[in-house]
Amino acid sequence: MFAIHLLAFHFTKLKEDQIKKVDRYLYHMRLSDDVLLDVMARFQAEMVKGLGRDTNPTATVKMLPSFVRSLPDGSEKGDFLAVDLGGSQFRAHQVKVFDDGKQSSQLESKFYPTPKDIIQGNGAELFDYVADCLLDFMETKNLKHKKLPLGFTFSFPCKQTKLDEGVLLAWTKHFKVRGVLDTDVVSSLRKALQKHKAKVDVLALVNDTVGTMMTCGYDDQRCEVGLIIGTGTNACYMEEMRHIDLVEGDEGRMCINTEWGAFGDDGALDDLRTEFDRELDLGSLNPGKQLFEKMISSLYLGELVRLILLKMTKEGLLFNGKVSTALLTKGKIEMKHVSAMEKYKEGLSNTKEILTELNLFPSEEDCIAVQHVCTIVSFRSANLCAAALAAILTRLRENKKLLRMRTTVGIDGGLYKTHPQYAKRLHKVVRRLVPNCDVRFLLSVSGSGKGAAMVTAVAYRLAAQRKQIDAALAPFLLSLETLREVKNKMRTELEYGLKRETQASATVKMLPTYVCGTPDGTEKGKFLALDLGGTNFRVLLVKIRSGRRRSVQMYNKIFAIPLEIMQGTGEELFDHIVQCIADFLEYMGIKGARLPLGFTFSFPCRQASIDKGTLVGWTKGFKATDCEGEDVVDMLREAIRRRNEFDLDIVAVVNDTVGTMMTCGYEDPNCEIGLIAGTGSNVCYMEDMKNIEIVEGNEGKMCINTEWGGFGDNGCIDNIRTKYDKEVDEGSLNPGKQRYEKMTSGMYLGEIVRQILIDLTKQGLLFRGQISESLRKRGIFETKFLSQIESDRLALLQVRRILQQLGLDSTCEDSIIVKEVCGTVSKRAAQLCGAGLAAIVEKKRENQGVEHLQITVGVDGTLYKLHPHFSRILRETVKELAPRCDVTFMLSEDGSGKGAALITAVAKRLHNRQGEEETR
Repeated sequence: MFAIHLLAFHFTKLKEDQIKKVDRYLYHMRLSDDVLLDVMARFQAEMVKGLGRDTNPTATVKMLPSFVRSLPDGSEKGDFLAVDLGGSQFRAHQVKVFDDGKQSSQLESKFYPTPKDIIQGNGAELFDYVADCLLDFMETKNLKHKKLPLGFTFSFPCKQTKLDEGVLLAWTKHFKVRGVLDTDVVSSLRKALQKHKAKVDVLALVNDTVGTMMTCGYDDQRCEVGLIIGTGTNACYMEEMRHIDLVEGDEGRMCINTEWGAFGDDGALDDLRTEFDRELDLGSLNPGKQLFEKMISSLYLGELVRLILLKMTKEGLLFNGKVSTALLTKGKIEMKHVSAMEKYKEGLSNTKEILTELNLFPSEEDCIAVQHVCTIVSFRSANLCAAALAAILTRLRENKKLLRMRTTVGIDGGLYKTHPQYAKRLHKVVRRLVPNCDVRFLLSVSGSGKGAAMVTAVAYRLAAQRKQIDAALAPFLLSLETLREVKNKMRTELEYGLKRETQASATVKMLPTYVCGTPDGTEKGKFLALDLGGTNFRVLLVKIRSGRRRSVQMYNKIFAIPLEIMQGTGEELFDHIVQCIADFLEYMGIKGARLPLGFTFSFPCRQASIDKGTLVGWTKGFKATDCEGEDVVDMLREAIRRRNEFDLDIVAVVNDTVGTMMTCGYEDPNCEIGLIAGTGSNVCYMEDMKNIEIVEGNEGKMCINTEWGGFGDNGCIDNIRTKYDKEVDEGSLNPGKQRYEKMTSGMYLGEIVRQILIDLTKQGLLFRGQISESLRKRGIFETKFLSQIESDRLALLQVRRILQQLGLDSTCEDSIIVKEVCGTVSKRAAQLCGAGLAAIVEKKRENQGVEHLQITVGVDGTLYKLHPHFSRILRETVKELAPRCDVTFMLSEDGSGKGAALITAVAKRLHNRQGEEETR
């Protein structure tokens, strides 16, 4: 027993001594975590360089766009072919993808050899061979009569400009075919297939790494990284489009094929390369290239072990210094030998057997040392691979702005699959380097074949989806001719509204406001203003100073109007308003003063004078009873009398649009049009009195409140109303009314978007075909979300967060579609608004009888102010449709508050002047 223990102790001591000896000898191959973190940082820098347009030409990590923009979502279906060129064998595959809800697929394959004369011959022969093999496969599967889509896995660095085009940049993995470099390999394959009369449609060129990611992505939708560790090595991942300078567009993501094998070709890894790495590189087919690949791929690790053993033997550290033919023969030690020797459970028996076969006749010490050399070489490979992979995972996490990320890496390759320790080592090191990433490693089943089919299937799905999305959004795309028609129809309706005989039936009411002048700078005094037009109500005190120190000072307080008041009785509404006024007067300490008041009432009113306004009809969600057909000034006066606490001089009832024009008119005398583009939509402008038939007198001008929201209520724009517009209208508080406003104003745009999203979801194009409870809720999609989603500064990740806040669990692809829907709806709104405004400015030009008009439009409203594109599209449309009008747009500063006070001040000035004239 003692003898056995002594023997065991002796063996352990012997083993430790041999391991220490090898460790000392290969010290530079043992990489600490600090070194790996440094490699990780270097690789991250190379990735950034590869993605930049200016820095890409000098980058070693080429970061090639693959034009694969979407991962499988489980709805793919159909029969697909795939061919796979790039490994030791050529493969043809048939992949059936079933839409059975289980994400199942069936793969049938046939393997063909890749003879040396083919992989080192000329291009025509190579592609003829591929076509021959594919036709043979199709014949054995009885597929020659069918026209099937094909995905081409071509596992070499290619520069792609689209999914079905790729120019070969370099051969790797012992391939050296003449006449193919710098040519499109898809075009070469198509020519060969046409020559053989094969009924095949080549849809996608795929790298085996991308294929691996797509195969695993079909089984696990978290998979967004592909990794190959075999004969060659490479990685791909889904990158944000906004970071890819080499491809146009900022929306969505695209798979980037890193081609990381060339990392270090610029000397970035020279401090880590050993004399053995340099010797191996010099003896390779491509000296100075693919240096990272030569440190980690299975094609080179056996040779690296041979070079180390040869030197150690020459130095007398192994095999008694006897150099055998095997150690002198390049390629004699292969990766399969290294893997077998690292099977620790077998002890040293495998190592002894392999070395003996190579005529090396090892001692026990030799076997221990050789086994440890293999361990160090393969461990370094796993370490370096882990460092580069950790860099990719960190980039993904930072792109998503997550503190902690959960993701899946799809893996393929002989080294990972067959080496007994490699996978375990790789996983361990990756998790150590990126502790804030929860990584699942998923082994790919025929990634390069099935993956190519999956890319093709996804391309097929996206093309079909694109057709359906385009069909849904096509009615929103308005041609220049259609916009001209809208402008002309608006002009006709404006004229109807001004004429006595047609005004009663006109949809654009053209209401006289009895505002007959704009500010001239002499206005002064204290004025109260009330502002009712939305869910909030404001009371303001406005102090206007004239002369050199001309200024406007405002003090205001905002009060909410509860829904039950908005939709209760008229008496309750006006009592609530007076309660708010009382609170404000108390707050400002002016309850005793009888101040002139301007009442901004942002609803259609028919006015008989400046201080009389009969409500035509409620809009914007108001539905208080016993108000329509009543004078709102009288209702306000009665409510003040009922309260019996204070008295006010109500001088003017004002529309917010008129207030907007007046506010801007105070700054710019050229401002004679007011536009509101916010919750509601409306325009007012100064019309010549001679054109206003419903008001007596022909001298001077009067502001006309068009109330253009009702444009189209007679069916004149039904040709451009979509089914979604009709659904929104039918579900509104006032069906059949304010049709133009429902296509252009902020109150309704979000609801139009919601209706489109529901339709697209029903078609299975969004949110995995699931209509969530929140999407069913009317009004959930507020217009502010459109503005946020369409912001150019907003990454898709932030768009997804907005959708999540709305209870919509979206993918990246969903977010792109939602953004497109929002953009389409808001663009149409801006164009329609622009067409209407073009009709107004053209009328103003004709009124003045000038060839060219210069005019200012005062604008207010959240849609114009906050939406990232609305104002620009509106301006462009007006310019296009009214080329002889030079229109300046001026943002109004509080038209409904300050504007009401200015109208009151102007009315007071004009009233006083009239009184003076009468006295004379």
